Amino acid sequence: MSERSCILIMGVCGCGKTTIGQLLAERLEGVFLDADDLHPPQNVKKMAAGHPLNDEDRWPWLDLLKRAIHDHQGDQILVVGCSALKEAYRQRIGAGTYHLVYLKGTQEEILPRIQSRKGHFMPAELLSSQFSDLEEPTEALTVSITPTPDEIVQFIVDNLHL
Repeated sequence: MSERSCILIMGVCGCGKTTIGQLLAERLEGVFLDADDLHPPQNVKKMAAGHPLNDEDRWPWLDLLKRAIHDHQGDQILVVGCSALKEAYRQRIGAGTYHLVYLKGTQEEILPRIQSRKGHFMPAELLSSQFSDLEEPTEALTVSITPTPDEIVQFIVDNLHL
């Protein structure tokens, strides 16, 4: 994969990483990867039971994601949706090898989104643990989650300077 042909969409659960990532990948004629799909079964089981992941749970998952980004082939941009809540996680994934987009919202804005989701393993009770772990990035394109998904994607396209 060529340098910085990856866009990492980050934020807490329910902020819209998958929705925005899929729309952005479509808009850029790229490929979307949801990092949630790389969680080992024991992580999914732990979260589904209402227990937040700790760093030891996340390291192998982040290593899988780093490998998937590194192994991406072809000319298409890879758009990845990943919480990447801490700076250490972003470094582990390979900071500097991707464009970072931070979808920023409040707990009050995000909680109703999580409560209305169907079939996702992440329960609403874990939202506060996500905000506790969140280290807002300083080197990212920060985007409010309040506009429509299409407006958010347009903002990213207009401001990312690919």
